[in-house]
Amino acid sequence: MIKGVLLDYGGTIDTNGLHWANVLWESYQQNQVNVDRDAFAGAYTFGERALALNPIIKPHHVFYDVLFLKVEQQFAFLREKGFSMNDEAIQSIASACNHFARTTVEKAAPVLAELAKDYPLVMVSNFYGNINSVLKDFGIRDFFQSVVESAVVGVRKPDPQIYQLGVDALGFQPAACAVVGDSYSKDILPAKQLGCRSVWINVKGWDEATDHEQKHADAEISDFAQLPEILKNLG
Repeated sequence: MIKGVLLDYGGTIDTNGLHWANVLWESYQQNQVNVDRDAFAGAYTFGERALALNPIIKPHHVFYDVLFLKVEQQFAFLREKGFSMNDEAIQSIASACNHFARTTVEKAAPVLAELAKDYPLVMVSNFYGNINSVLKDFGIRDFFQSVVESAVVGVRKPDPQIYQLGVDALGFQPAACAVVGDSYSKDILPAKQLGCRSVWINVKGWDEATDHEQKHADAEISDFAQLPEILKNLG
């Protein structure tokens, strides 16, 4: 029986299963940023690492700030690769992606409220030290009894230890905990290593997870709104 739920944030709650690379790539195209997909992929990876390794993000930053600073890093990478970049597009991309995230989180909020009535919820996220500011700004922080954030605890997915910290926060045995996330490699596999149950929100990844791997998730959904019913069935 499921007694507690560990939830990923980025790509799970704020995009309803879309990998953030897909969201940003679409916004690049809508803003006529003339780079190819491979170059963008390199820029995306560079931006993620830059924000993870350097104190660029501050604890008070909300999600728009994260997006602006992330795209700024991506543009710097692309400029170094010889692309002509118009910095005016940074604000447009950040604004559009922030609106998308806020709208998606608003749709997820009633689902989180329903879940919080039945289970203690803990968020486990690879983030930059400001996830609490983001959650408060989007109005969903109070649904979570605890937040385990990589930049704060010093361990990142896919290391199972970050999910172990979430299990410890819930206070249950791993088998009584369900991990919910969009990343097969960073959420589902660590969950299985710990002995947790797992729900994979499988919508659109970014060059990861093949069909034969799906058997390792205990359940699979294509919409965050399906989660309450799926968790009842897991129990």
